Amino acid sequence: MNQNRSNIYEEARVTATLNETLTLLLIEDDDGDAFLVEELLKQAEAPPRITWVRSLEEGKAKLDSRIQCVLVDLSLPDATGLEALEQVLAAAPHAAVLVLTGLRDAHVGVAAVKAGAQDYLVKQDVDARLLARAIRYAMERKRADLAQLRLVAAELTAKENSRLESGLLPVALLHTDALDHTTRYLPGSQGALLAGDFLDTVQTPDGSVHIVIGDVCGHGPDEAALGVALRIAWRTLVLAGQTGERLLRTLDAVLRAERQAPEIFTTLCMATITPDLRNARMRVVGHPPPVLVRDGVVSVVDGAPSGPPLGIFSDAEWTVLDVPLGDEWSMMLYTDGLIEAAVGEQKELLGVEGLVDLVREHGSIDLDRLIRHVGTLSDDLAAILVSRRPE
Repeated sequence: MNQNRSNIYEEARVTATLNETLTLLLIEDDDGDAFLVEELLKQAEAPPRITWVRSLEEGKAKLDSRIQCVLVDLSLPDATGLEALEQVLAAAPHAAVLVLTGLRDAHVGVAAVKAGAQDYLVKQDVDARLLARAIRYAMERKRADLAQLRLVAAELTAKENSRLESGLLPVALLHTDALDHTTRYLPGSQGALLAGDFLDTVQTPDGSVHIVIGDVCGHGPDEAALGVALRIAWRTLVLAGQTGERLLRTLDAVLRAERQAPEIFTTLCMATITPDLRNARMRVVGHPPPVLVRDGVVSVVDGAPSGPPLGIFSDAEWTVLDVPLGDEWSMMLYTDGLIEAAVGEQKELLGVEGLVDLVREHGSIDLDRLIRHVGTLSDDLAAILVSRRPE
């Protein structure tokens, strides 16, 4: 009983395929066989639109995105056997393909299914019901095959994204308990594509704490890969003892060597906090200025930006911004996804001033609360919050 119900359900599901008007290409050089196929399909509830051609070359010229199903004879004037099938599959990867064989070539039909066809039919055994059913099931199998390919592609993309994210979001190298360190990395609303936002924090043996946050213009895996390259280069240079202007020029050289197009540039902000954690030296390279809270006073770094983004001017220079921090402070570095969020009923951009007002309103920097307030992001967001604990 259950098996009968299953068969009835399956039949009803696939019957819908031919209840819709399909566009079918018939590649058959025999006039009698072609006439038989057309007459049999006229008996369907919704007869398909049939285009009939006599050779493979004619058929390839007709194989566009409108063709949903192809019936192809494997004995054509210009191609025979699996050669004909392979050319049809290559020309119409989106379409279901059924092969037509003679009685003596039934083994070729089996081989054709193994090679990628959805089904095969022996011409001498075909009737209206069998032909309609074969087309229905071929369409369903093709849809299942395409869905499986999309699933595999999505899984591969997810794995690639995971590897890129691990490169963009490293574990901070901090050896002090005197600092609180928090990061956030969120995709924008454009489809959660990876972007080139990157961040890192490294404490060197002398006790200095080095921080970077950057943004490669654009979205996608190429920009993300470039962000990973710049982040790894920055960490390597810092661990090798390079800082300041020399480090920036090296990063600029890496960017120019690795980018996919000459118009791609990168903004970033670097900060080096002194071993006593009371002062910082910054370079704001075409990037939004950090927000500071010192002794309860909220401000942005004066003098920012200190120069243009990387990758634009070969002779660019970046001034140093010396920032006193004091005994108790919080500092937030972020990418422009935070200040380009639309807030309020008028959906106006938050901007740097709006961000400072939010921090003042709350009295402190809380990354999660800020992100909840801005709501939907139009761009990707990366942020680092570093705070000195009171002694």
